[in-house]
Amino acid sequence: MTQVEKIRQEFPELGERVYGKPLVYLDNAATSQRPRSVIAKWTEMSEKYNANLHRAVHRIADLATTEYETTRDAVRAYLNAEFREEIVFTSGATASINLVAYSFGEAFIREGDEIVVSEAEHHSDIVPWQLLCQRKRATLRVLPVDEDGHLRMDLLPGLLSPRTKLLCVAHISNVLGLINPVKEIVKICHSVGCKVLVDGAQGIVHERVDVRDLDCDFYAFSGHKVYAAPGTGVLYGRRELLERMPPFMGGGEMIGTVRWSGTTWAPLPQKFEAGTQNIAGTPTLRPALEMAELLRDPAVEAESEKIKDLILNKLQSNPRIRLYGVPTTPDEKIPLFSFSVEHCHHEDLALILDKMGVAVRSGQMCAEPLMDRFGVTGMLRVSFAPYNTVQEAEYLIASLDRAINMLEG
Repeated sequence: MTQVEKIRQEFPELGERVYGKPLVYLDNAATSQRPRSVIAKWTEMSEKYNANLHRAVHRIADLATTEYETTRDAVRAYLNAEFREEIVFTSGATASINLVAYSFGEAFIREGDEIVVSEAEHHSDIVPWQLLCQRKRATLRVLPVDEDGHLRMDLLPGLLSPRTKLLCVAHISNVLGLINPVKEIVKICHSVGCKVLVDGAQGIVHERVDVRDLDCDFYAFSGHKVYAAPGTGVLYGRRELLERMPPFMGGGEMIGTVRWSGTTWAPLPQKFEAGTQNIAGTPTLRPALEMAELLRDPAVEAESEKIKDLILNKLQSNPRIRLYGVPTTPDEKIPLFSFSVEHCHHEDLALILDKMGVAVRSGQMCAEPLMDRFGVTGMLRVSFAPYNTVQEAEYLIASLDRAINMLEG
């Protein structure tokens, strides 16, 4: 039994069948499957430690709080953040980005200031900045991508000015599967005093994330894309910035004292964690990140490289297929592929593949401006996780050929 086959046994849903066929799950960029260790932790927290955090002095509340705060230490270590206070728990990357958009915006953005986002961003890394710019009368500027999906780095210096306060970019595009040159972007931005937020929803899955090495100011990701429970997420932020930012929401836990004459805030990170947190879900980040580390096994990574090379070759060699996100070198792409097929609607292809047991994504991938950039109404996306196999990749290609022939015939 190969290492990948052993790991697959830890993910119960991978053993399911769809329409009588073995499930081939290739929608991992939307959400990953969960391993038994994560399911067990969620169950344990729900069955044994269901009590509100930080507040009560009874034993169950103390154990629940310990699980929650131990998870914060684990996330800090995984990201190599300097301080545990720099790790804020949220409900996902969307909540993390919105937190920054509101709180950083209140503290640092003034009328006439500028924010830069890339053309390839997820809606969650576009709309919050549009709302901020409307609220503050700031300007939103866009860093374009070229025909192959690469960021136009040559245009970046010209987009930055003394009024540029923040640049927002995905570590890895959820549509194009290209790894962006984040360290270079950060260096250029910091040279003119511009802060950088990195959407790490895909980066946390496919890259070793070291926030101090990246030197970014904020890093956001969702738990459900990296094997944890849904409704969990993380915001890393530099302590000196978080300390200057006002709370995102008011309520319990985020306060120091409350008086009619005024309220003071709790210290970091509680200042940004108002209300009852995800008692059972957040602790699953610990076994999830342990699984992410286990999946960096050389044998598993070698299988993923074979899959990436196989799919890239098959898609690029098929004249009926247009691939979006074409790498210059193989190491700048993850095994995520968005494409369109001539004379075939992406949703029709997805529905036929579903009947063959293959789960893929079709549509705009929450990136409508990027669809407009390439002149399409949607795409078909296949996204592999380290637990997928070469056999599944080969089955996808065979099934895709059948689906295309059915629609063309």
